[in-house]
Amino acid sequence: MIESQESTAKPEHRVRQHLNLQIDEYDALIRRWIPGYERMLFEAAQAVAAVHPRLVLDLGSGTGALAQAILRHAQVEAVELVDVDPEMLDQARVRLAGQADRARFSLRSFDLPFAECDAMAASLSLHHIRTIEAKRDLFARAFEALRPGGVLVNADCCMPSDQDPESVEERNALFRVWVDHQVSNDVPEAEAWQHFDDWSEEDTYLPLDVELAALRSVGFDAERIWNDGPIGVVVATKPKPVA
Repeated sequence: MIESQESTAKPEHRVRQHLNLQIDEYDALIRRWIPGYERMLFEAAQAVAAVHPRLVLDLGSGTGALAQAILRHAQVEAVELVDVDPEMLDQARVRLAGQADRARFSLRSFDLPFAECDAMAASLSLHHIRTIEAKRDLFARAFEALRPGGVLVNADCCMPSDQDPESVEERNALFRVWVDHQVSNDVPEAEAWQHFDDWSEEDTYLPLDVELAALRSVGFDAERIWNDGPIGVVVATKPKPVA
């Protein structure tokens, strides 16, 4: 059995306050809010499993949905779930109770050093990093922690800049896709639009080209492999040394 590991680092983010929900509601509500949520998890887990990792770090693991999808692949030896929200980790422990020999849990921040690993994954968590400079720093630390051939797989939202007049039409169209998904899941349209204002207090959605450029600037080969409107999966690979 893999022992749980926890840090006394001060938590900075609480999903209960950010999304105004009860933690046990999260798994149902996130599917109503996020386009292609199940396919997103599937694609991200496939990309992680493809490198046959001994250890995967799940950054901002939440209730463990991505970790569960990853652990469905027998070629994955272990996943360490990393989150600053103890309530979310408690939910993840329940979800993964049958995977006690392959899952461990760490209550800690992204700012702490990463363990050496073969893959990192994140699902709807890295948009809590507010600036591209801070995100580039995380990418650089991820690159250093990954073994050659390892991957950073990020399932998240990208949006064209609201500062670029040429991007207004594309940005509006993507938000329309997002609202339509919520409406199709019985969320009133006015409430769907209000979500974006409410979430903006902690969420920052950067343009895809900016995210890819930041990943490449620290040494990754990076591409988006799937998307449903604004939600997508980016795979960044640490190259192996040339023989």
